[in-house]
Amino acid sequence: MKRIGLYGGSFDPVHHAHLALARTALEHLALDQLRWIPAGDPWQKSRKLAPAADRAAMVALAIADEPRFVLDRCEIERPGPSFTLDTVRDVKSRHAEAAQWFLVVGQDQYGQLTTWRGWRELLGEVTLAVAARAGVEPTPSAALAAQPHRAVTLPLPCIDISSSEVRRRVAVREGIADMVPAAVASYIDRHHLYRGHPGS
Repeated sequence: MKRIGLYGGSFDPVHHAHLALARTALEHLALDQLRWIPAGDPWQKSRKLAPAADRAAMVALAIADEPRFVLDRCEIERPGPSFTLDTVRDVKSRHAEAAQWFLVVGQDQYGQLTTWRGWRELLGEVTLAVAARAGVEPTPSAALAAQPHRAVTLPLPCIDISSSEVRRRVAVREGIADMVPAAVASYIDRHHLYRGHPGS
């Protein structure tokens, strides 16, 4: 049975910390495939994102050298708000073979999972792979702890990079070569992304 991971996010833009976590998931979970799913219309985000086509293109460039990484455009092609339960069911419906499914989430997302639409149903669809900062064990909320679910911990690589910092640097014309793959930096420059207000 194949082991498939689902890794969603704004990826605005994708950077080295995203890639480090993805590689950790591949190794730690012994995945046959990790599907990167750029958010279409993330309902919990108030900030305006870069165009979905650009965010997907940057992910494609960032993951091109790892055959087990796959770009999945289901959220950016599906109209309306992007709910994780819908995404998981969509991906699974397109996969004919039996598989074990893992959803890669951060510690903060794990703590707030009960705010997600259909979170109880989601727990029945996947094993949660929770990225844990060094020395900090992921802690579910009381409501989540009371609900039976499968969860494993991923040791989060200690890389202090955030998409907001990448955007800030671009906005003030600082270099980002140490934060994103070279192909992504080139794409940002060619397409004049994040040149205005960097946002949050």
